Amino acid sequence: MKPTVTVLDYGSGNVRSAVRALERAGAEVTLSAKAADVLEADGLVVPGVGAYETVMNELRQVDALRMIGRRVAGGRPVLAICVGLQILFDAGVEHGKRTQGMGEWPGTVEQLPAEVLPHMGWNTVEAPAESVLFDGVAGERFYFVHSYAVQAWDFDVTQPKMRAPLVTWSEHGSRFIAAVENGPLSATQFHPEKSGDAGARLLSNWVGALPKKTGPRKTGQSNIKTEVR
Repeated sequence: MKPTVTVLDYGSGNVRSAVRALERAGAEVTLSAKAADVLEADGLVVPGVGAYETVMNELRQVDALRMIGRRVAGGRPVLAICVGLQILFDAGVEHGKRTQGMGEWPGTVEQLPAEVLPHMGWNTVEAPAESVLFDGVAGERFYFVHSYAVQAWDFDVTQPKMRAPLVTWSEHGSRFIAAVENGPLSATQFHPEKSGDAGARLLSNWVGALPKKTGPRKTGQSNIKTEVR
């Protein structure tokens, strides 16, 4: 039985390519912001394109921040992409304005100190050896489109048995966080759905790690179709 994945539909662009890429990765995909679809799927993908403040406001309008928080608190897998990664940090600063984020991880999203912005194109990453997402593709290039990023990581593990998040880095003007793997919560600054074979392998790694269902689905949850508007 294929794992079910919901791509959060809150007004962000580029969702069609994400839906198709996840289907090719072996998931049964629905595009939705309905609570049942978001909370009950095996995996949730949070895309993000545009300004930090705008994405936060759009997520609030569909109650997505609460639903994402519920999934993370319950150990349910979430994969966030591009600005989806950025809003998981403490805050974002764009054009001198600071916008509060979800605060799942410490750090502030700020403009990259690069001569050419946006950072648009293919770039390599530095992934930790234990990474699940980058298994088999740690040395490959991925596709980035962004001008802002988190350029420092200061995560204090206060509980001895707690595993520190795995952080992947890249560089454009300065080193910046390209991906984070933190238990059920994973995120990439780049677009895996636009990153060719390497991105396809990364999505397959994530889909393949989703909890497997046992037994039949509940009535009304079979034959979930991709709903693209």
